[in-house]
Amino acid sequence: MLTGISPNFRRCALAAAAFLPALLFAGMAAAQVEGQPAPGGLGLPAMVTPVGHEAQAFYNLVLLPIITVIALFVLFLLIYVMWRFNENANPVPSKVTHNTALEIVWTLIPVLILVVIAIPSFRLLTHQVEVPPADVTLKVTGNQWYWNWKYPEEQGGGFAFDQMMKPEAELAPGDLRLLAVDNEAVVPVNEVIKVQLTSNDVIHAFGVPSFGVRQDAIPGRLNETWFKIEKEGVYYGQCYFICGKDHAYMPLVIRAVSRPAYEAWLQEAKKKFAANDGDAKLRIAASDAQR
Repeated sequence: MLTGISPNFRRCALAAAAFLPALLFAGMAAAQVEGQPAPGGLGLPAMVTPVGHEAQAFYNLVLLPIITVIALFVLFLLIYVMWRFNENANPVPSKVTHNTALEIVWTLIPVLILVVIAIPSFRLLTHQVEVPPADVTLKVTGNQWYWNWKYPEEQGGGFAFDQMMKPEAELAPGDLRLLAVDNEAVVPVNEVIKVQLTSNDVIHAFGVPSFGVRQDAIPGRLNETWFKIEKEGVYYGQCYFICGKDHAYMPLVIRAVSRPAYEAWLQEAKKKFAANDGDAKLRIAASDAQR
């Protein structure tokens, strides 16, 4: 029983002790919408790639329990110290300043916790960075403030297009504000997609939360990332690096379809983007005027 401190404080402390685990574990149970953000969502988004599932498992099964145990332990220590060493219960304070055994323990335990975290995190990082043999290779170039997608000719492509956010005036029913784009990138499901990234101006960052993917696009450098989408659908991402005044208006959208639908889209896209004249700057000026 907590004695020597006010009843109101005891009630607040007990309420915090009961509420904290529920808050921390809410991220494991909160429903998420695949491919897009959900209002009031907690935790990681719903994942649709093997790397994303591994990242989510690492968060839910390793990081979240460790965070919860540490938070509850610190809360317990705070309550215990306020109860055991307040002025009423302990009028003559101790003058002890060092304890060798305690100092070894509070140094060794954090080191062991970091080792426990490091082993699965290194494995996850390796899976994220090492690109397996690709079925489809795309080149994505960041620009202020849009993306350029290039599909190689040797894989049935031979065209490129710009991908820009739709102004609010052009949004159709079902389009997501600040996330919908004029030209969606299309890829096949259940195939390894390698994305080569660079930039024409400043540093951008290509990221799709549902894939567990984020990689910088740097001028003069070619970076790589990959994903393998398990479900058909539309998946939204953004530039994750502050890249100028319209950084907030630089979404990216990827539609995952079956292999036959992807082949059909390639044929249509060849015709649609055959005369792509790169008028992105004119469209940027038009969208700025509409905003």
